[in-house]
Amino acid sequence: MRFETLGMLVDIRDSARFIAEDTAGATFQEFMSDRQMRQLVERNLTIIGEAVNRLRRRDPDTAAKIEAIPQIVAMRNVITHGYDAIDYAKVWSAVHETLPTLREQVETLLPAEDREVGHQAGR
Repeated sequence: MRFETLGMLVDIRDSARFIAEDTAGATFQEFMSDRQMRQLVERNLTIIGEAVNRLRRRDPDTAAKIEAIPQIVAMRNVITHGYDAIDYAKVWSAVHETLPTLREQVETLLPAEDREVGHQAGR
C-alpha cells in the first residue's frame, strides 16, 4: 500500500474514532445544545470528506472499496461551503449510521499493524 493511501485511510479512521468518542452517550438534543461537540463533529467530518475525496482521486481502486463516497464528500461540501445550511439531523444520522460502517470498511483496508494504533502516517 502506498504511503499516501495509508495516511488518508488512517486520517479517516482516526476522525471517525474521534467523532465516536466525542458523541458517546449523547442524545441529539445534547448534541444540538453543545456548540463544542457540534464543532468537533463538523471538523472531523470535514477531514473525513476531504480524505475520501483525495483517496478517490489518487487511489481509485482503494476508494472503490468504500461505500457512500458521494454522500461523504457532499456532506463535507455542505459543512465547508454551506455552513449556514447544515441539517444537523442528517449529521447526527451520519454519525450513528454511516460512520460505523465507514470505519469498519477503512479498518479492513489498513494493514494489520495500523488497525489498532493511532495516527502513524504523519505527512
